[in-house]
Amino acid sequence: MRIGSGYDSHRFDPSRPCVLGGVTIPGSPGLSGFSDGDAVAHAVTDAILGAAAEGDIGTHFPPGDERWRGADSIGLLRQAVALVRARGYRVGNVDVTVICETPKIGPVASAMRESLASALDVGMGSVSVKGKTNERMGWEGRSEGIAVHAVALLLEGP
Repeated sequence: MRIGSGYDSHRFDPSRPCVLGGVTIPGSPGLSGFSDGDAVAHAVTDAILGAAAEGDIGTHFPPGDERWRGADSIGLLRQAVALVRARGYRVGNVDVTVICETPKIGPVASAMRESLASALDVGMGSVSVKGKTNERMGWEGRSEGIAVHAVALLLEGP
């Protein structure tokens, strides 16, 4: 077994749609970023890559490389899963914590779990997504953006 952790954060950008965990959340400002700004998918990608000792998302999909401008981050996650599979690992489970005052994560957590489970090629029972506020403290508490922590377990074998 191998464990990896991932972290990502993005500022809000009201000119973009809000995409988290591959789910578009209507009525919420989007997130800045070179790709689609999906901080959940980015943190999970980093956790998967980290568990396999394969660097981070920026190593494989560098910001500034035009191939990745506006990229679907769930697609990038699928590529990271393929890479760790090629190294002899499969995803065991993933646990995600989204830190923000808005949008509310609870109402979309199930849809995010489904989207992530599909990208990770695991059942929904192997994916946890939960939202936490920062009790109005710090930049997350002032609703300047979103922070995400993720932990992934990789297992050996197909």
